[in-house]
Amino acid sequence: MFHHPTFKRTPMPTLFKSILIACFIALPALGFAVDSTPETKPAVPPQIATSAPVETVQKPVVAVQATRIGSVDITRIATESERGKALKALLTTKKDKLQGKIDGKKKQVEKLKTSIEAKIATMSPKQREAKSKEFQKKVEELQKFAQTSEEELFALQDKESKELYEAVEKAAGAYGKTNGFAAIVIKKELLYVGSTVEAQDVTDVLIKALNQAEQKK
Repeated sequence: MFHHPTFKRTPMPTLFKSILIACFIALPALGFAVDSTPETKPAVPPQIATSAPVETVQKPVVAVQATRIGSVDITRIATESERGKALKALLTTKKDKLQGKIDGKKKQVEKLKTSIEAKIATMSPKQREAKSKEFQKKVEELQKFAQTSEEELFALQDKESKELYEAVEKAAGAYGKTNGFAAIVIKKELLYVGSTVEAQDVTDVLIKALNQAEQKK
């Protein structure tokens, strides 16, 4: 669900607030001192002095501070950062290795099938049943190995992808705090940006930060 961001007004400085309160307290006392001054001519009826209109002290309008939101293109992180490239190479190598083993086992199954088909006409019913069970067992072993290989590849991908995400999250947090960002989000999740929001793509900065962190290892 998309939530529209709520913006807070910049708090008034304590010193300015204290001076403003002091002015509100002093003004009524000053007006009372002027009113209590006696008239010097008794023949003239005393006139009630009217206080000069007190100017209302207006609170300055505090401008809404622009909220800085950063966005990150995860696709570029994965394809352009050194760590992303290394992850892709690792997964490709692992996949090719497992695929090679699967292809080797598949050839063995196909070879067994060809051998059985070539001799099936001369086999007794008992021999056919035995060869059928042998072939079925090889097929099941191949299917199980393929499934295990796929799970192994996905587990490696999940582990390495999680570590890459954590590295991106760490880099984003450090950059965001240093440069006054309210949040840094994945670019595809940024559906709307209001006029009081300063949006900035920080992908290049994070790629650079990730590469520098990788070089320090």
